[in-house]
Amino acid sequence: MENECIHEGTSFVFWSYGHGTKGAKAFVEYMVRMCILPVDLCETLQRDPRRAKLLEVILDLGRYPEARFLGECGGQYLRNTEVSKKELEEAQNAVGEFGEDNRAGIEGTLHRISAIRSRKGIIVGLTCRVGRAVTGHVQMVRDLLHYGESILFLGRPGVGKTTVMREIARVLADELQKRVVIVDTSNEIGGDGDVPHAAIGGARRMQVPKPSMQHRVMIEAVENHMPEVVIVDEIGTEAEAIACRSIAERGVMLIGTAHGERLENIIKNPTLSDLVGGLENVTLGDDEARARGSQKSILERKAPPTFPFLIEMRERNYWVAHRTERSVDALLHGEKPLVEVRKRDENFKVVIERWKPYDGEGI
Repeated sequence: MENECIHEGTSFVFWSYGHGTKGAKAFVEYMVRMCILPVDLCETLQRDPRRAKLLEVILDLGRYPEARFLGECGGQYLRNTEVSKKELEEAQNAVGEFGEDNRAGIEGTLHRISAIRSRKGIIVGLTCRVGRAVTGHVQMVRDLLHYGESILFLGRPGVGKTTVMREIARVLADELQKRVVIVDTSNEIGGDGDVPHAAIGGARRMQVPKPSMQHRVMIEAVENHMPEVVIVDEIGTEAEAIACRSIAERGVMLIGTAHGERLENIIKNPTLSDLVGGLENVTLGDDEARARGSQKSILERKAPPTFPFLIEMRERNYWVAHRTERSVDALLHGEKPLVEVRKRDENFKVVIERWKPYDGEGI
C-alpha cells in the first residue's frame, strides 16, 4: 500500500502499513515514559517487524499479554507469563482517572486506554489502543462534502470511522472554510487534553462531561457557537437521534457515525431508525395492494432522512454509498437499490462504480 501522511503531534511524517514505524514507535515510547506497559513488553514490540501495523495491546489479569495488528485476525502473545495484579495497578496509577465510559486518553496524542472492571469496580483488563491520524481516506467522499448534506457512516469497530471523522473535520474547516464543531464525547477525535490534536485542523472541539450528556452538548454546539457543520461520533441513543434531527432541521450539516454495518441494521433498529426517516405502518386499499403484489399492511418511510447520504464502511478501502431516501424506499418495497461502490485500486486511486445493485439484505 502506498504511504499515507500521518500527523504525530504537530509534525508530519510518512507512514505505511508495511514499513513505517513512527505511529507505533511513538505509542510505545509514551507507554514506557508513563509506565503504563511493562518494559519487557515494550522491548518486544520495538523488535517486532510488524510494529508499524500495531493496533492495540491487551492486558487481562491472569492471561498472557497480547498485541493485535491491523489487517490480521487474532493476536500475538508478547510473553509466556501472565499479566499480574501489580502490573495492572501500576498501569492504572500511571493512567490516572478513567471517565464514566471507562476510557482515558494521553494528553497531546490520539492514543486511548480503555478499562475492563470486575463487579467490585476493580480493573481486571486494559486495552491500550494506538491512535493514528491518517490522511487520504477523505478522498473516498470528498465529492460528497461539496453537496453540504449530512453523511452517516456505518461500520464495525476498527474499520476506521473515527479516523475518517477526524480528517473530514480538518478538510471542511481548513480547505472548505466551514465553521466546524466536533462534539467529542470520549476525546477520540480531537485527542485528550484541553488543546485538541493538530489532526483536526481549524475545527473547534467541545468536550462532553459524560456520555449521557452527548445529546445536550450537540444542541448546545448549535445554539451557542453557530456552526455550519457538527461532527459527532457513535450516535447510539434515542435522545441523540432526536438531537440529530433537530440539528438537521436548522440547516446544519451533520457528519456522524452509528452502530451497525449495513443500512438494514439502522432501519430495523427502533432507536436509530429515525436517522434514515423512521418507519410507520400504512394500510393500503385493495386495488393498491393488488397492484403492488403486497399485503394490505406495509411499512413505509415516515419522514425525510436526517442523513441524506449513508456510507457502509465494509473495509478501510471498500465503501458502499447510499442515497438514503432512495435506498430505504427500495428496501421497504422489497427491491434492490442502486448504490455507489467506492474503493481503491492497486495504485491507491479512488474508483467509484455507480448504479451497482445493492448486495445487502431486504427488510
